[in-house]
Amino acid sequence: MKDYSNLSQNNMKIIAFGASGSKKSINKEFAAYAARQFSDAEIEILDLNSYKLPLFTVDLESETGFPDDVKIFVKKLGEADLFVISLAEHNGSYTALFKNLFDWASRLKMKMFEGKKMLLLSTSPGQRGGSGVMAAATIRFPKHGADIIATFSLPVFRENFDSARGILNEALDKQFKEVIALVKSKF
Repeated sequence: MKDYSNLSQNNMKIIAFGASGSKKSINKEFAAYAARQFSDAEIEILDLNSYKLPLFTVDLESETGFPDDVKIFVKKLGEADLFVISLAEHNGSYTALFKNLFDWASRLKMKMFEGKKMLLLSTSPGQRGGSGVMAAATIRFPKHGADIIATFSLPVFRENFDSARGILNEALDKQFKEVIALVKSKF
């Protein structure tokens, strides 16, 4: 596990992504916004559409091994000091694109998050803000090495968020800023 005692925000590497395949992903937008709150950090925003993978099966893994894009993704995870992940929700769970990448990556390296710190987010067009997928991830991700420091769900994204102004709802913005402050206090 990495020693964070001497790590400051100005030499911290953040890997951020929205766990969605949508070209106009609100979760990717939200993850990028959250990552930018760490102004002195080096930030890399991943587009999960860049990882072209066949549908995972144990038979395919046995026949072909691990696709290069899985190896690239897991290597990229290894470069992070902090993960900022915003989860999209499909039918109460992960999107198919993310679940497939997650399945491949966890087979290559079970503890793919390597004990590193994570800010876990979710948002959606609806009132629940991705609460179903958030619940699943908060249980599952620590089994893969994530140290989830904080979580935040933003409901009704288009009403509560503006790309230029950030979170519009004062109460939600206050909660979000408290979450960011908590994460910053860990570095």
